[in-house]
Amino acid sequence: MIVTRGGILCAGCWLVDNNKTITRWPEEETLTTVTACRVDGGGPAHNMAIDLARLGAAFPLWALGAIGDDEAGRQLSGWCRAHQIDTSHLRVTGAAGTAYTDVMTDQSTGRRTFFHFQGANALLSPDDFDFTDLPARIMHLGAPGIHQRMDAPCAGDANGWVTVLRRAQAAGLRTNLEMISSTPAEIRRLVQPCLAHLDSLIINDFEAGALTGLAVVRDGHCDARVAREAAAALIAAARADLVVIHFPEGCVAATRDGTVAVHPSLRVPPEVIQGANGAGDAFAAGVLWGVHQDWALDDSLVLGLCAAASALCSVSTTGSVAPVAECLALPARWGWRAAL
Repeated sequence: MIVTRGGILCAGCWLVDNNKTITRWPEEETLTTVTACRVDGGGPAHNMAIDLARLGAAFPLWALGAIGDDEAGRQLSGWCRAHQIDTSHLRVTGAAGTAYTDVMTDQSTGRRTFFHFQGANALLSPDDFDFTDLPARIMHLGAPGIHQRMDAPCAGDANGWVTVLRRAQAAGLRTNLEMISSTPAEIRRLVQPCLAHLDSLIINDFEAGALTGLAVVRDGHCDARVAREAAAALIAAARADLVVIHFPEGCVAATRDGTVAVHPSLRVPPEVIQGANGAGDAFAAGVLWGVHQDWALDDSLVLGLCAAASALCSVSTTGSVAPVAECLALPARWGWRAAL
């Protein structure tokens, strides 16, 4: 039977973010003040699903993962239903609480520090991924490093992520992997075995450097020239048809046919920026939107950059992501940075 595929499966990490703004980062055994606190959904799967819904996806969206039978889990399910995201593959377990991350944002610097509890995500396994009745076109999967069972060897594969990616491709889905900014050694250990089973890879500059060993980030800033080298290297290693590396100043993309595209980011006014948490997910959502809709590469990158810019206007991961038309109107208001 021929399956007509459409929509995006957002799989893997579902959690809640306890977003707290603090006056400054304290030394050990000293006090700092929390000036704001809010609870939002988080994790690569959650952020992708909600961002796509907020962008205005007319195609189906599915949630797949493990959450606890608790208030946080009910919040995540409720947010999905409010955005018409199918939750039939979101497993509820009483064996562990819903995963969460305490996100501390230093208001004096804008920098974030994360304290993570794996919870139900530690119980997620390849057995939770059944593609039999899922006609999705793309699976967005994340994130290696914070899922105990998935991070472990599985069925002769280096880890469960490899197993799931391999099975998804065999079922006819395009695959995209989300990462977390762990140590370079841990990133290489978990993600390099996955590269042969990806159709696309959308990552940040730190992750690109960790995977390739190239000095993509120098003195805290991305070297766009080296990022181009990293994208080309990852195309070869991943066997993917698209690799995109994003960073505050813009993005670099490479395709299987040898195309390399570079685009600067928007000049977002400092006074509208509330936080960077989730901006990378919003960028990935914009790019995957374009991939799903068969847009030209440059158009997909522009939407990704515009979605990321809109995400900066909220402390939460997804709260300010705007519909596609509104995102694409931002360059006329704010303009682009200088060419990279």
